[in-house]
Amino acid sequence: MAEPDGEAADPAAALAQTAQAMYSRDADSKLIDQRLLIVRPRYSRLTMCDRPDMVNGHHIGHGGYLFTFADSTFAYACNSYNRNAVASACHIDVLRPAREGEVLEAECEERSLSGRTGVYDTTIRNHHGQLIALFRGKSYRIAGEVIAGLEADDGDPLAAGTAASELEGNPQ
Repeated sequence: MAEPDGEAADPAAALAQTAQAMYSRDADSKLIDQRLLIVRPRYSRLTMCDRPDMVNGHHIGHGGYLFTFADSTFAYACNSYNRNAVASACHIDVLRPAREGEVLEAECEERSLSGRTGVYDTTIRNHHGQLIALFRGKSYRIAGEVIAGLEADDGDPLAAGTAASELEGNPQ
């Protein structure tokens, strides 16, 4: 999509708008204080603190919150093309407990994208860099765009400008 003056749209600006639009509609991410650190095509990184109200009866981080955190990170990566994508399957392996008060960081990377389906791996680590969980999500593209009318990327990693496009910081 071209800008009114005839120049191509800025891919980084489009990506920033997409991530901000998703976050503005994502009540769950806001409820558990997830923060966007980086979103770029095929990749996202978020952070979250394991709060006292997020621990289970064993006084360790509840697995449901870890799954939600990984799933949100996956969502930002697979929707980074401005094409609506949803989860078709997800799996998590919790390798060590998250502790109350720990700052967790989740990083998601695309492993495969073919047609309407993608495979994404998310790792969750604590603030010491220790691996907490491994999550694999499979995406399926549905009709529409995250922001209707905004230029969408069809996932071609060689498309002009997408490799360096990145949103850093917290748009919240």
